[in-house]
Amino acid sequence: MSASPVRFRDSRSTVYDFSASLLVRCPRCDRVAHFERRPGRTPDARGVRYPERRLVCRSCGLSRIDTGPACPAARASRACHRPPLWLRAGTRHGELWAYNLEHLDLIRRFVAADLRERPPWDDTGRKMTLVARLPTWIKSAKNRAEVLRTIDRMRASVTTG
Repeated sequence: MSASPVRFRDSRSTVYDFSASLLVRCPRCDRVAHFERRPGRTPDARGVRYPERRLVCRSCGLSRIDTGPACPAARASRACHRPPLWLRAGTRHGELWAYNLEHLDLIRRFVAADLRERPPWDDTGRKMTLVARLPTWIKSAKNRAEVLRTIDRMRASVTTG
């Protein structure tokens, strides 16, 4: 009798569920740092509440808290809102990235599973979840070993980085 396949059930999480706390590259020492966004506490003179952005590096002791606007309106892009992600790795098919270890773990469990279950489309709730939006090369069984090796390298870089 063969062992039952590894099963993955979609938890209907989206990328936004992981975006509050990120592992990023420290701008001072180029090692792993922690970046998080929190809701703004006090409004400015115009009554606008900007999110509080906090960057903390345990390696060099860098600690920055910013409560103002993230970028000038002319340069509003994702790159000026946060430092580069730490959990990024290139493969021959494309780039694999994750915001934090929980995000990386979800991708790993999905890729490693032989049986991938999603809720029915007519069920209420989120339709395009994080795993539904993954690129086809990550979902492909023929790339499973390469993607899992890359994920393991990324996880190891957090402890050694």
